[in-house]
Amino acid sequence: MAHIVILGAGTGGMPCAYEMREALGEEHPITVINASETFQFVPSNPWLAVGWRKTEDITFEIRPRLEKKGIKFIAEAAAEIDAKANRITLAGGDTVDYDYLVITTGPRLAFDEVEGSGPDGHTLSICTTDHARHTWDAYQKFIENPGPIVVGAMPFASCFGPAYEFAFILDTDLRKRGIRDKVPMTYVSSEPYIGHLGLGGVGDSKGMLESELRSRHIKWVTSAKVTRVEEGKMFVDEIDDNGEVKKAHELAFDFSMMLPAFKGVDAVANVEGLCNPRGFVMIDDKQRNPTYPNIYSAGVCVAIPPVEVTPVPTGAPKTGYMIETMVTAIVQNIREELDGKQPTHSGTWNAICLADMGDTGAAFVACPQIPPRNVNWFRKGKWVHYAKIAFEKYFLRKMKNGTSEPIYEKYILKAMKIGKIK
Repeated sequence: MAHIVILGAGTGGMPCAYEMREALGEEHPITVINASETFQFVPSNPWLAVGWRKTEDITFEIRPRLEKKGIKFIAEAAAEIDAKANRITLAGGDTVDYDYLVITTGPRLAFDEVEGSGPDGHTLSICTTDHARHTWDAYQKFIENPGPIVVGAMPFASCFGPAYEFAFILDTDLRKRGIRDKVPMTYVSSEPYIGHLGLGGVGDSKGMLESELRSRHIKWVTSAKVTRVEEGKMFVDEIDDNGEVKKAHELAFDFSMMLPAFKGVDAVANVEGLCNPRGFVMIDDKQRNPTYPNIYSAGVCVAIPPVEVTPVPTGAPKTGYMIETMVTAIVQNIREELDGKQPTHSGTWNAICLADMGDTGAAFVACPQIPPRNVNWFRKGKWVHYAKIAFEKYFLRKMKNGTSEPIYEKYILKAMKIGKIK
């Protein structure tokens, strides 16, 4: 009998728990540890931040869903991992021993890397449901007295899709309210060019997203290193290819949402030999840590090198489809280990994404994520907007019901075929 502990209950941890129970049966105990009692569907946060969703639309209580499957749930943050002793110490002091540990914590949001940024500073966030709800509160005040908006991503950000989504969703919402003409908008990003996406571009993402920004009267600054933020003012150095300051910008704003840099959460990052310098878990092609082979990891918290060196540091995104394949590989590999075999399964490095743009949407496929690629596809259309709305409902229903089947592969690839992927 082996005790499997899953640390984190987000879009990686919850499917992992369900798949693990299905693969292992009742013989092996499974425990999920998460700081919150509530599951959050993070991809819907941009909608929540403009009032298109309510909190209860995109969250649900974790405990009854897991306990129904015979999975123990602990709603408490992990304070420390003793990887040599196979033990986790919780914030309250209790300990949990494990035979196998699966780390699916997601990132630590490193607002502290840019002075004055973040919900405790002068910029807003959509990275968590609480952040998005706070952004909605600020947005309601903003629309009573509209002014300049700045949206984008800080240095070392690694998931640019939500920044583009939020800029386009804001544009759509402001037009619906009849006040778009009162709101100058600027997109500010560490990407070296529009449509880079942390992936070196996908298909014609550069041309298509530039065109979309122009048609919506959204200006942009790329290779942007935000140095500090003050109330109503953002200081940005535009960096050239030689790493020198090309132009210094001082951008005024009345409303700003900036995605932060990501790092590993402290309890994970502090384990010697487990993580890279930014706290992301180092893994081999079987999702195992080389130093501690009974520790597996999936999702945003794993270490994936940047696709390329950029003037301002950017990270590589981990899309939902990629995370799902990582989780499935982990489950099958632990199953093989328990059967006395060597692990044989690997996750995919294919990036597949649906991004909402308010009244239309963009979809891309990068197979593999790092160029050169076998598939390099980017399309825009209203079908993406509707496909993402439908996927939200599909995913939440499956998570509430405790499904162990692949969700992204079944739904998103089907949506892509409807959109005539080739």
